[in-house]
Amino acid sequence: MQIIRTIEELRVFKKNHCSKSIGFVPTMGALHLGHLSLIKNSVSNNDITIVSLFVNPTQFGVNEDFDIYPRMEDKDIELCKSAGADAVFIPSIDMLYPNGLDNEVILFPPKKMANVFEGAFRSNHFSGVLRVVLKLFNLINPSNAYFGKKDAQQLLIIKKMVNDLFLDINIVSCDTIRDKNNLALSSRNIYLDSRSYEMALKIPQAIRSAISLVMVNNLESKKIENAALDCLKGLDVDYCNIVDLNLETIDMVKKDSSLLIIAARVGKVRLLDNCWF
Repeated sequence: MQIIRTIEELRVFKKNHCSKSIGFVPTMGALHLGHLSLIKNSVSNNDITIVSLFVNPTQFGVNEDFDIYPRMEDKDIELCKSAGADAVFIPSIDMLYPNGLDNEVILFPPKKMANVFEGAFRSNHFSGVLRVVLKLFNLINPSNAYFGKKDAQQLLIIKKMVNDLFLDINIVSCDTIRDKNNLALSSRNIYLDSRSYEMALKIPQAIRSAISLVMVNNLESKKIENAALDCLKGLDVDYCNIVDLNLETIDMVKKDSSLLIIAARVGKVRLLDNCWF
């Protein structure tokens, strides 16, 4: 497995594999089994798999956890190697933002999709996400790029960017990976102590409650949301809503085109989860 730290090294690597399909897994490091599932999916379906490790400053807001976001490069490199990746791209901030964070072209996400839910709580978050993802897409030019369904709003907005800008990249949506108690894996789970972890398990309970209603054909959004909220009592819930694939709230669940999205705080730890119907 090759470790790539410069754009020139990346270009040489790509030139040496120019006739092969490239799968790309963008990450911010602090890898867990969810990331490894993305890497393994890519390895199974592409000739070459590249993983990026980059904590992107433009998607963090004021007073968010950019400075303390977990960084464990050596461990991440070993995990990428164990999952079968062919290369790990580890750029610096200056490399991806050579003109400075405030002195370059900025890509604005669609307002209706980006100013709600996560965007309502994290100003300019999705602008920062699209900014770095588009840079990485342009540098790597993958055939397929792999994203987890856990970050549903991010996934849907990236899919729209690819469609709107006519990018020749297939976005592969991968199922959320959960621990033995069904808590969605997240790099921020490392912040949970034993008590807050037990509290966090209310989130997968809310997911199960929602799924159980849909399975018996109870499709009214408000009833599903209220059932989920009952499970979330004791947590600081930012949102708990049924939406369609344009992130617009809907009155009734439409199978194969709607989802329940949840964001809740357990102490200082903010966790996301969802279920796709």
